[in-house]
Amino acid sequence: MPMTPRVVSEIPTPALVLDAAALDRNIARMAAFFADGSCRLRPHVKAHKTPEIARRQLAAGSCAGLTCATVGEAESVAELCDDLLIANELIGADKCERAARLAVTLRDRAGERARVTVAVDSVEGLRALSAAAGVAGVTMGVLVDVNVGQNRCGVAPGDETLQLARQVAAYPRVVLRGVMGYEGHVQPIRARAEREAATRAAMSRLIESVDALRAGGLPCEIVSAGGTGTFDISGRIAGVTEIQAGSYALMDTDYREVGVPFDQAFWVLGTVVSVPTPDRCVVDAGHKSMTRDHGMPSVADIPGARVTALNDEHAVIGLSSSSVTPRLGDRVRLVPSHTDPTINLHDDFYVLDGDRVIDVWPIARGYRPLVRRV
Repeated sequence: MPMTPRVVSEIPTPALVLDAAALDRNIARMAAFFADGSCRLRPHVKAHKTPEIARRQLAAGSCAGLTCATVGEAESVAELCDDLLIANELIGADKCERAARLAVTLRDRAGERARVTVAVDSVEGLRALSAAAGVAGVTMGVLVDVNVGQNRCGVAPGDETLQLARQVAAYPRVVLRGVMGYEGHVQPIRARAEREAATRAAMSRLIESVDALRAGGLPCEIVSAGGTGTFDISGRIAGVTEIQAGSYALMDTDYREVGVPFDQAFWVLGTVVSVPTPDRCVVDAGHKSMTRDHGMPSVADIPGARVTALNDEHAVIGLSSSSVTPRLGDRVRLVPSHTDPTINLHDDFYVLDGDRVIDVWPIARGYRPLVRRV
């Protein structure tokens, strides 16, 4: 078994590296924001897929529980938290059965306070969840997913939300806990005033649905929304009870340009493998180590340099006249444009204190539960 690297220069590249101090600052800053007021944070695991980061988020406080995008993510953090939200529709008996088994595990450990809640936007999804919960002998929570303007999943606000919520009562082993609506289309808006106006418009659709449920005599304990780009807007709107932010812990170039108050805490580390001309170098970190769906990565360690091409195994970096020409073997940190899919390409985080590797944290990549290595 290979030895754990002791310093950055020993890390095999390409690799994910994480500044532990920056991570902890980001987590503390978000927890402090939600320490006041009635709204709580429900950190989204999909942004980092790393149980140790989820543990630190929970330990920092202000959390209602954890948000997960997949059953596999929920399974990977189940030992850390007794209140899990799977904020996506589960279609298919296999996924619903896994979610129900997870609810049994939490119930057996934590008793009646344990909760697994799933988003639904169809009667078919509700029926499958109810059937799986019945077989497992457990009660599952439901949030009706409301389309607040992203036009992805979700039922229409108001009456359509009310009608689906009423269907919950018709099925055994499921209980209505509220609604959720993700204003994902608003997150990347750069101008603060424009982002705030768009957020308030989206949240008005969600609150319209809350009002419809309550007027119809239905419970609405949870009103879940938000993300890193809107945490301090949605998180202060009356009626919203929790925010599903995730990217704030690590950050990327997209959210940096939005201007949210968090530090860059992770990078893709590459090695300079070629310096063919004075104005160009190449590192061994390409598409297979990061995505470019929100734009090219930026270069952290070479002033004036920029990534000009991203290939399967390589990032081509253009050097300006002010750049210091790197040498073969130099390490270069690249800041990805999008946190979530980049992290999903890797098995581990190399955790740093300065240049020193202080730990290696496994990542629950892909769609399976995390296989812990010993």
